[in-house]
Amino acid sequence: MAADGNMRENVLNYYSNVLHSKEDLKTQVCCSTDAMPTYIREVLKEIDDDIIDRFYGCGSPIPPDLRGLTVLDLGCGTGRDVYILSKLVGREGRAIGIDMNEDQLAVARTHSAKQMEAFGYEKPNVEFLSGQIEDLAAIGIATNSIDVVISNCVINLSPDKESVFREIFRVLKPGGELTFSDVFTGRRIPAPLQSNSVLQGECLAGALYAEDFRRLLRTIGCLDYRVTSNTQIALGNPDIEAMVGNVDFYSTTLRAFKLKHLEDICEDYGQVATYKGSIPEYPHRFTLDDHHDFEAGKPILVCGNTASMLQDTRFGKHFVVTGNRSVHFGPFSCDTLAANNPGSQEKLGPCC
Repeated sequence: MAADGNMRENVLNYYSNVLHSKEDLKTQVCCSTDAMPTYIREVLKEIDDDIIDRFYGCGSPIPPDLRGLTVLDLGCGTGRDVYILSKLVGREGRAIGIDMNEDQLAVARTHSAKQMEAFGYEKPNVEFLSGQIEDLAAIGIATNSIDVVISNCVINLSPDKESVFREIFRVLKPGGELTFSDVFTGRRIPAPLQSNSVLQGECLAGALYAEDFRRLLRTIGCLDYRVTSNTQIALGNPDIEAMVGNVDFYSTTLRAFKLKHLEDICEDYGQVATYKGSIPEYPHRFTLDDHHDFEAGKPILVCGNTASMLQDTRFGKHFVVTGNRSVHFGPFSCDTLAANNPGSQEKLGPCC
């Protein structure tokens, strides 16, 4: 418990007293590496510079088709992603940000009225709550109340990641989605480095080894997740590079869904999915992950897990999925997937 307390204290100190803008970062880790879709970049132009200057994310974990939804941002900081969500969910939606750093929340709250005016909203659709992401119940986030949870380079800062993910899947509605960007590693970080306050603040000390993350999700009942982007990070600091040695770090964005019938490998039930082209920002194709790219109108053979992700979530209205699980044809063939998706990348997540 003492180590947990020290990590929280170190992180709070780093983000309140050490970092005052991106210029104070000692590595290139907390810098967004994902390319933002054009429609999100347009929203970003409407957000105040003071919010953006103190943003320390490592990706772009904002999924499509959010209008009218309730979305929760874990570790929202100064609120950049919350305000992007505010515009995307629209007047009838709701964007909630949670952070334990009162200094950063103060920046987020200060700009609320100005951002609502910029978006043309008569009343705010954002809320910023103070609390810990390991205990969402303590700040009033009810079970099965959230459509989408996002997080941007924050979960690595938690000393109790299992509690974070348990809380996420508690508050998500059935069929709800978690999309988050964070720092992952190709090997476990040596114990002495995990307690280094600079490495903690720079999002390195608490980075998850990818296989430990997979095992953690299995522990809480999520048997399949999908990678949407994965880029190795160049730290850009010789002293820190010497300190971490051969540990390799990656900026990774992943998505997972709260679904009942996921299996731990891809199984073949002869199901076929066809994208309708009905998501306004994606009329021609929809990308589920790094190896499922659906061209509008083109039927694609999918495994049972992928079928569930497409038909038992908010994306169900955008897809026609034929077939069910009444007949099983064995493990899903990765060769079939490659043939249907010639541009697919090498496997990075549980699905082939």
